Amino acid sequence: MERFFTSESVTKGHPDKVCDQIADGILDELLSKDSSSRVACEVAVEPGAVHIMGEVTSRADVDYTAVARRIIREIGYTKEEYGFTDKAAITCSIHKQSPDIGMGVDSAYDEEGSSGAGDQGMMFGYASAETKELMPLAHSLARRLTYRLTEARETGELGYLRPDGKSQVTVEYDGRKAKRIEAVVLSAQHDGDIGLERLRKDVMEHVIMPVLGDGLVDGNTKFYINPTGRFVLGGPAADTGVTGRKIIVDTYGGYAHHGGGAFSGKDPSKVDRSAAYAMRNVAKTVVGAGLASECELQVSYAIGVAKPLSLNINTFGTSRVEEQLILDCIRDNTDLRPDAIIRRFGLDGPIYLKTARYGHFGIGEYSWEKPDEALSRALGKLL
Repeated sequence: MERFFTSESVTKGHPDKVCDQIADGILDELLSKDSSSRVACEVAVEPGAVHIMGEVTSRADVDYTAVARRIIREIGYTKEEYGFTDKAAITCSIHKQSPDIGMGVDSAYDEEGSSGAGDQGMMFGYASAETKELMPLAHSLARRLTYRLTEARETGELGYLRPDGKSQVTVEYDGRKAKRIEAVVLSAQHDGDIGLERLRKDVMEHVIMPVLGDGLVDGNTKFYINPTGRFVLGGPAADTGVTGRKIIVDTYGGYAHHGGGAFSGKDPSKVDRSAAYAMRNVAKTVVGAGLASECELQVSYAIGVAKPLSLNINTFGTSRVEEQLILDCIRDNTDLRPDAIIRRFGLDGPIYLKTARYGHFGIGEYSWEKPDEALSRALGKLL
């Protein structure tokens, strides 16, 4: 039976991603001056305006407006003709974290000396052997396209490009094995004096084929480059952006479950973020150790409680041993309390802005992408 799966990605100039980057840029500034900062920052952008909101409890003194303007410049919104620049009006409404929340987080009621989870909820982690970075193929390819599109703009290779852009890749599967690429959609914001024919030729030659020309593209692959025909007005000048609206782009492209919690603007006491990182690490360790070719893990927490309430595994029939044995091994060799996760991955430092650009998983420089050696050795004993 034919089976198709589609994932998308967006460039760092997409309006929602602009918000994510401002929120995580503010988080980084706070953590660089006070690693114990509690942050829940939300950002919205619209034509000519940025709105910064949320709760912050910190000893750090940060100029939120200056951070926002710097990040907007770094993204590339520097020309007046873009309709949105670092000269945008900025409003800021920041309050302190609720003391009722802080009380439970600062000291877990069930365990002396340990911090509790910053909220209730469930988080997922996933890994698949179908790519070298152990990510779903369609999502990996879509992200590589938007990264390459931005690279072509920033290096001047295609200097007429503007910061906004999106990609979408559809992969055809034979069972669970990728067979070919069925369709590619790529929308690239551009200067007004560039003709569609030239743009489509350049994008195919300089962006799509360098990324996808590896055998999965065939004579029946469909390409849709700027399918509306024109994409001059884009970014926050064309569409309101909000933090946390690209949670699927940020994770596994829809190939795995998602607990619903966004990442950007949240300090690591929020398990929406830190536990999702931990679950990716454990899932990747399971696959990397050869126990399964595909692994999805779910964990859940209660606010103010340090230890997880539940842990679940699904290897989609690819496990070489009983799933219960893997689950027991994870429980025996992995500390999933928030404090332990923060220490293990160094999450109390200013590391977050880069994660808001091209996703939180599958990028080797992130600490949670490095397999847990102790867990890997323990899992290896199950074979």
